Amino acid sequence: MLSQRSRYALKALLHLAGTEQGLPVSIGTIAQASGISRKFLEAILNDLRREGLVDSTRGKFGGYRLALPADQISFARIIRASEGPLALFPCASVNFYRPCPDCDVATCTLRRVLRHARDGVAEVLERTTLASALEADEPLPLAS
Repeated sequence: MLSQRSRYALKALLHLAGTEQGLPVSIGTIAQASGISRKFLEAILNDLRREGLVDSTRGKFGGYRLALPADQISFARIIRASEGPLALFPCASVNFYRPCPDCDVATCTLRRVLRHARDGVAEVLERTTLASALEADEPLPLAS
């Protein structure tokens, strides 16, 4: 299950992707449009800035904007930046792999099943960018 932090990160970046490219958007505007508390949004956007997903500008006409084009920012990258691995178990993760202390990685049935689940979820999230999500008139097709 996605954390509230990841949901808000996705909502905020979708809002930025839907605005005129290159123009900074104030944190108050993003918070109001996305239904996110300003304080929580500040922490989320700071994390996303450190991960290279947003840029910020100070001052009266400052705010946040995407650091990359919307078609280059995948949902998977946003979720990883806001909460870490996509996998349910650390031993099933590709980017954050850690063996579980209580199992044999080579023969663990749970790892094998959860790795398949992680691969399916990752495929959809890697393929879905901010731009493609905004363009979709209907749910995005599942991989065959």
